[in-house]
Amino acid sequence: MNNCIGIDVSKSTLNIHISKNNQDLQIENTVAAVKKLYTKLKKIYKKELEELVFVYEPTGSYSEMLRKFCADRSIKCFIINPKQFSNYAKALGIEVKNDEVDARVLAQAIVLAKASQIKVPVYDMDVEQIKELMSFYKFTCKQTAQLKGHLESLVAKAGDSFAIKELCKSIKASKEREKRIIEQVHQLIQSNADYKKAYENITSIIGVGQIGGIALLHLFLKYPEANQRQITSLTGLNPIYRQSGSSLQSNYKISKSGSIFYRGALFMGVMTAIRYDDNFKAFYERLKTNGKHTTQAQIAVMRKMIIVAHSLYKNDTQYVKKYPI
Repeated sequence: MNNCIGIDVSKSTLNIHISKNNQDLQIENTVAAVKKLYTKLKKIYKKELEELVFVYEPTGSYSEMLRKFCADRSIKCFIINPKQFSNYAKALGIEVKNDEVDARVLAQAIVLAKASQIKVPVYDMDVEQIKELMSFYKFTCKQTAQLKGHLESLVAKAGDSFAIKELCKSIKASKEREKRIIEQVHQLIQSNADYKKAYENITSIIGVGQIGGIALLHLFLKYPEANQRQITSLTGLNPIYRQSGSSLQSNYKISKSGSIFYRGALFMGVMTAIRYDDNFKAFYERLKTNGKHTTQAQIAVMRKMIIVAHSLYKNDTQYVKKYPI
């Protein structure tokens, strides 16, 4: 455990715990500050430098600089799941929570890591660019939906004509922005042979169009090591069931814990697949025959579509209609 460096990441600072000399530091969350830290670690660890492991929680954009730094210098990391870390801290009986304490506990949390989880992080500029553009696209879609909702409210009550006119202009501009973002992502995919092939494999499924194909490729690139169960969880399509004693009983339903973006991007594709693809049509009708509600059957088809797309992506192959799903 002496080779573990606990790093608590925040917006402007990084709290560091160096296990070997039990030292606590606070530095700025900048490349220059992390470079100085790494120079210091070289002096402390010397020949043991290659055994160094940075342990930290992923905190969105705030931890991206650290991930890129580790990828560039081949520094091994254990990027711990925040929930797993929280449970570990509770199990240790840690009652005081601050950045310095978190850094110390993170250094100890290496005991939770499996061998496959301690590795040099991968940082692909094309993947990161696609992620950023798709995040921007999701934000723009949300903005468009909010504008539409406000417009409908004003129209329903015969509101101010100037406000209605401006909202219509804003909605048009927002939709045009959505289109430009998707075109930019599509150009990135087409310029990379691997992504282009993966995109073609995914969109070989009847019903998965441009938006659905990009959304699924983005999902698979973002979580390259996820298995099929994890992929369905990330889209919020995993079934959940709540039961406790005799007072709490519920039917199975989807968790909706993942991003609604992926479900929204595939909804119309499900309608197309049910109508024009024999495999998905047969699967849907079998569910309906077994008494499933229309919406439940459609959700099941969507889940199946994502699993099939993930298999095509992993195995680098295209969808073949003659093989039943």
